[in-house]
Parts: sequence; structure tokens; C-alpha cells
Amino acid sequence: MPMFGSSKQNVFTPTPYGNTRRPRRIPRWLVLMLTGIVLGAGGVLFLQKSYGPTRLTVEQSEQLHYDLNSANLDKQRLQSLVSQKTHDLKAARAKLAEQTTQITQAQSDITRLNRDITLFADAMPEDPRGTSPGINAATFKMDDGKLDYRVLVMQDKDKATPFQGSMQLQAVGHYGNGKYAAITLPPVAIDLQRYVHVGGSADLPAGFVPRQVKIQITDDATKKLSATRTILVQR
Repeated sequence: MPMFGSSKQNVFTPTPYGNTRRPRRIPRWLVLMLTGIVLGAGGVLFLQKSYGPTRLTVEQSEQLHYDLNSANLDKQRLQSLVSQKTHDLKAARAKLAEQTTQITQAQSDITRLNRDITLFADAMPEDPRGTSPGINAATFKMDDGKLDYRVLVMQDKDKATPFQGSMQLQAVGHYGNGKYAAITLPPVAIDLQRYVHVGGSADLPAGFVPRQVKIQITDDATKKLSATRTILVQR
């Protein structure tokens, strides 16, 4: 047994299981930060749910896409329609401009023709009987069993007043057997100021050959004979 104590000091061991460390705690600042994040996220979700736009369901989202596609198709259709109408409008304007030019040209031609006709009327020989209105010119010819006629009735330039009457034609000739006949045709109404051109065709009896036609013009107001003339039928 040693007389002096040992130089080694005994270390105090609190437990029979050896040394233990004090457990570390979560820092307070980390707890506060995580708590703030959670509260912030919850606040955002609450605000979105309470005051933000309503979230669409799947059906509502599909319907919205369908409506959007339909709107786009309608927009394209309307744009195509507007383009077509714009094209049609341009074509119509071009056509109108062309027609306006044609009308202007036609009016110019009418003015020129009226001037020429006036000169022609002034140069026409008068009715041999000197009546006004008078039968200034006439032609008759047979065409396929019908009598074609063209009659020019005129009034004197200084006596040109509105005249209404009727023109009676009487075809004089014979049949194939030599029998003489005078065929009176239906009257034709005439209405003139300075002049009028009366034309048409009339049926004649089968086998009848006209030699000449007697023209008679009667005034509707007075029922008097105003002009008469006999013209040979052309062969």
C-alpha cells in the first residue's frame, strides 16, 4: 500500500455512461422567420380566396376556351366579310365611274344627234299638199305576206304645236285571180310635236297583192282629215 497519494487526479464523472453534451435549441430568429413565412403565406391565401378573382373550375375553364375560340372564329369571319365588302365597294365605285363616263358620252351623242335631226327635219321636203301636219315621206313593201310601213309625219317649224290623231292605211291591189280590192288596216295612234316616225307591219289577206297605199291622218280633237297621201308599194 503506497504511503503517498498518487499524482493522478480523479475526474468527476456525473453519470456512469460517460460525458454528455447539452442539447442545442433552435435559434429564436429562425423560429420567428418560419412563423412569419407561414403567417404570410396564409395571409396571401386568405386574401386571394376572400378578395381575389374566383378560381375557375375545369368546366368553366374549358367553356372559356371554347368561347374564346368562337370569338376568334367570328372575328376572322367578320374580317373576311369586311374585306369582301370593301372589294365589292371598290368594284361598284369603278363600275359607277365607268357608267358615269358612258352616260356623259351618251348625253353628248344625244345632243349631237338632236342637232343633226333638226338639220335633217329642216331640210326635208314638205308634204306635196302643203298641209301641217303633213306626210313628208313614206315607204311600203311586202315581207313574208305582211305589209311593212314607215311613215314620217311632220309639222311646219313655225306651226309645231302638240298634235294627237290617228293614221289610217288603206292598201289597194288585187288577188291572184285579178280581182280588185281595197283593204283598210287598223288605225294607228300618232302623237307629235315637230315630227314623228311611225313604223310597223300589218297582215294582209292571203293571195292579196297591194299596189299602193293611201295614208289618211285625222285630228282626234276635230275629227277632221288633216293630211292624206298615196304611196306606191315597193317591189
